[in-house]
Amino acid sequence: MRATRLAALALAAALPALPALAQERPQLFPTRDVAVTYRVTGARAQAGLPSMTISWLAAQQTMRMDMGGMGYMVADHRAQRGFMVMEQMRMLMDIPMEQANTGLPSRGQFSRTGSDTVAGHACNVWNFQDGNDRGTACVTADGVMLRAQGNSGGESGSMEATRVAYGAQDPARFRRPQGYQTMQMPQGMPQGMPGMPGAPRR
Repeated sequence: MRATRLAALALAAALPALPALAQERPQLFPTRDVAVTYRVTGARAQAGLPSMTISWLAAQQTMRMDMGGMGYMVADHRAQRGFMVMEQMRMLMDIPMEQANTGLPSRGQFSRTGSDTVAGHACNVWNFQDGNDRGTACVTADGVMLRAQGNSGGESGSMEATRVAYGAQDPARFRRPQGYQTMQMPQGMPQGMPGMPGAPRR
């Protein structure tokens, strides 16, 4: 009886640790430099952006999203700031990090549902929910999102990698350009990208 009671006490002492173990989640940022080209559906595709390339400077947790002739956007997740560059107009616009939705929400709830292969790379499939935003994403073990689909801000969309290129990124491409006119972000500018369910928030 004494041994049984001791075992029960040991089990009870271990229970507070169980919720922490249950909080399994994907790697939120790539752990090495990479550039990924995506095929996009939803509002961005309808607005003339059917594909885009996202590059990561992994050590700085900084990403650059190239949007074809529309320009590009840079989000520095460590400094929690971002900006958008319209190259043809030579204009630069500071944007809140909420606009730079480039990954999974760090405060969301996750459940792993399986595995898949996208663009020749293995990834784990996750269901996620963050408030009213929810969807599914396939993320590699080293933090590269290969596919995402879901609903955000009342809109739905998806993105899927068509090319993944690992390799060192040029830090100069992630810096603010010089000689550009700065403009204010227009009121009512839509936030986020359907299919890209929110930038990691701390």
